[in-house]
Amino acid sequence: MSPAAKVSRTKEGRINVPGGKVWYKTVGVGRKGIPVLTLHGGPGSPHDYLEPLEALSTDRPITFYDQLGCGNSDNLDDTSLWTIDRFVEELSAVRRFLRLSKVHILGSSWGTLLAVEYLLRKKPRGVISLVLSSPILSASRYASDVRSCISVLPGKARRIILEGLAASNFEKPEYRDAMMLFNKRHMCRLDPWPDCVNRTFQRIAESVYVYMWGPTMLTITGTLRGFELVDRLKEVKVPTLLTVGRHDYISPETARYYHSMLPDSEVHVFEGASHIHNVEREDEYVRVVGDFLVREERRME
Repeated sequence: MSPAAKVSRTKEGRINVPGGKVWYKTVGVGRKGIPVLTLHGGPGSPHDYLEPLEALSTDRPITFYDQLGCGNSDNLDDTSLWTIDRFVEELSAVRRFLRLSKVHILGSSWGTLLAVEYLLRKKPRGVISLVLSSPILSASRYASDVRSCISVLPGKARRIILEGLAASNFEKPEYRDAMMLFNKRHMCRLDPWPDCVNRTFQRIAESVYVYMWGPTMLTITGTLRGFELVDRLKEVKVPTLLTVGRHDYISPETARYYHSMLPDSEVHVFEGASHIHNVEREDEYVRVVGDFLVREERRME
């Protein structure tokens, strides 16, 4: 394949959304399959760690975008913008600009909450399927899962983290070391972490994350505290694939619980993997997701 051919299948640009402009990149322009629109985690963690999903572009276009406030998009410090309502409107604007009349939506972590909120609030037409990777749809389930992960850490790391949480002191070197152990067990189990994962962590928009989630991933103290979507999952009529890592801090049991509440859904657990299982088990993830997308498109025929 010539360099010119590669360029012709990739398109980048900026989109006007409520509050500013967001950057996007579409890979696989011109492919015949129904496009995929990805929603990264965070809030405020840019798309970089999702880059391995470009492998899906052999069959269909796949679009990545950095949500407002992070990554390649406008980096702003305006708390009035950091609401679920605005992020839902942003998603609507991105889809409208890209003319995605039919689309698969793939959300990761916080992106799963955003995807479901979009479906519940906008009731959009043309969403063919939903992929929810490491789904975060209940604050109470999240808190329980995280507590379970902390409880099985080595004694010293467990004590340091619990003391840090109790004192709201997250800056001590020993706390950061204990959190790195947590992350290497439950965030990404590869050693070393791939460049795409490191870039995401290096570019997290802390102001957005802290305002909406909190100063640490282990507790939800920001504006998202108390969110619960479980009772409304029965309203999601879109075929849904839930994916989770065996060692994810979103437990397989929680993913299966969401599955039991979603009318048309299935679950895939990635053995030996954790939260960023799309990177840890890249080939398997692309195969599982790709097969799901094709299967749902065939159901439409």
